[in-house]
Amino acid sequence: MPSTVRTTTPFDLDAYLDRIGWEGERRPDAAVLRGVHLAHLRAIPFENLDALGGTAPSLALSDLMDKLVHGRRRGGYCYEHNTLFAAALEALGFRVTRLTARVVVGAERFEDRPRTHMALLAEVPGDPRPYLADVGFGAIGSLLEPVPLTADTEFHDAGRRHRLVRVPHRGPLEMWVLEACRPGADGGWEAQYAFTREPFEESDYEVVNWHVATNPRSPFSRRPYVQRLTQDGHLFLDGDRVTATRADGTVTERKATVEAEMRRVLAEEFGIEAPEGVRLIR
Repeated sequence: MPSTVRTTTPFDLDAYLDRIGWEGERRPDAAVLRGVHLAHLRAIPFENLDALGGTAPSLALSDLMDKLVHGRRRGGYCYEHNTLFAAALEALGFRVTRLTARVVVGAERFEDRPRTHMALLAEVPGDPRPYLADVGFGAIGSLLEPVPLTADTEFHDAGRRHRLVRVPHRGPLEMWVLEACRPGADGGWEAQYAFTREPFEESDYEVVNWHVATNPRSPFSRRPYVQRLTQDGHLFLDGDRVTATRADGTVTERKATVEAEMRRVLAEEFGIEAPEGVRLIR
């Protein structure tokens, strides 16, 4: 009698949903899409510590499950988060298109910024509008819940305010821009990233992931860049500066100036166990 061969898939939906604490329905509708998106963001931090240590993180699903799901006390950056999230959405029955975007925060010309960010479009059965979903944008202007791809409409996603606008550009496809309203009373809209609906493939992300992680001019290869949602706002580490932003726009800052203090901050406040051998203070 031939031996039985047990095959396994690299993505385990049960383990992923347990990691993010999702106990709700498992069906492809808008409520589940929003809920799982927010739960992912609350559970798994954004961080670039592999790139800081000189290596490009693996985008293989088995490696992402090991790093972000199976108890290694780690997070990841956009390619890791959104590759994992896309697999979860597909396992739940959504159709997903993988995109790339130009991060344009502070840019005078959008064309000056390369396409270095990964985002997603998720299709909900029965809904003609795709939803922009993104659990990997490491900034306070990031989406907390997916928003329909609808122009010039303000969305309130879990307390943040976003809108999508179309802008002219030289290509044949429409250029969309995600804008966020800055926290605080004076507010104001600020462009976050620009994208078209052109689909991208795994091989495309392998190239850009390697470039962003290993290029000596990339900010991700030069300093710690970590964020997570808190109960009442957003916590952000950029270099040696820790910034806490409350939902009312109140901002407090402090510095972590020695290696041991930085590792303590990552462990206690961000839930990240920094890899041995990675120097955090530059």
